[in-house]
Amino acid sequence: MIPALAIGIAFAIVLAVLWSRYVRLRRERYIRDFVLPKGLYERLRKRRPELEMKDCMLVARGLRKFFLAYLNSGRKFVAMPSQVVDDLWHEFILYTKAYEAFCKQAFGQFLHHTPAVVLGPEKRDNEGLRRVWWYACKEENINPANALRLPLLFALDAKLGIANGFVYSPDCKSSRGGSGNGNVHCGTDFSDSSVDGGTDGFGDSSSDAGSAGGDGGGDGGGGCGGGGD
Repeated sequence: MIPALAIGIAFAIVLAVLWSRYVRLRRERYIRDFVLPKGLYERLRKRRPELEMKDCMLVARGLRKFFLAYLNSGRKFVAMPSQVVDDLWHEFILYTKAYEAFCKQAFGQFLHHTPAVVLGPEKRDNEGLRRVWWYACKEENINPANALRLPLLFALDAKLGIANGFVYSPDCKSSRGGSGNGNVHCGTDFSDSSVDGGTDGFGDSSSDAGSAGGDGGGDGGGGCGGGGD
């Protein structure tokens, strides 16, 4: 009786794990393939008139990376590292019904907006940023602790020349060495406990290291003013 009960419990655990993985992969695919509401890019361009069609598509790709980081983190608190992606996220939320439906399918719960931030005095924001850095790097096959390049989400503001955007460099030496530019934020700070006395959110646990998938598609089609991205 006891061995049979143990086998039954083990089988139930395996089924639960498999079902959880299936749900996560299904939600991940939904995020990658979701078609953004029509007119969303026009609203973004009113905020950022310097953006072209291809820029809108790239920003939308960055927003997907952010949503994937939230999903793959187990829906833990995340913070937005890009001003221009934050603009698009904010405009998306204004399509209330569409955004609520998206969140339900993608996460099973509503994802509330939080303003774009950089590492600073607020430890909760730092934790959320470290979490996004970790999963954004994993998504693009970058070593979060020793990045040789930036994940898209952390590179977009500089790439698109966004006014008051957040500019990142993969490592401290290149960003702080000769120029001493205090406006450049360092990717290695996310794993550095000396910044704020801890590294909460950076990987969270060893089991997180392999949970995110590789860089995927779902970012093509459409243009500024179109329904896709």
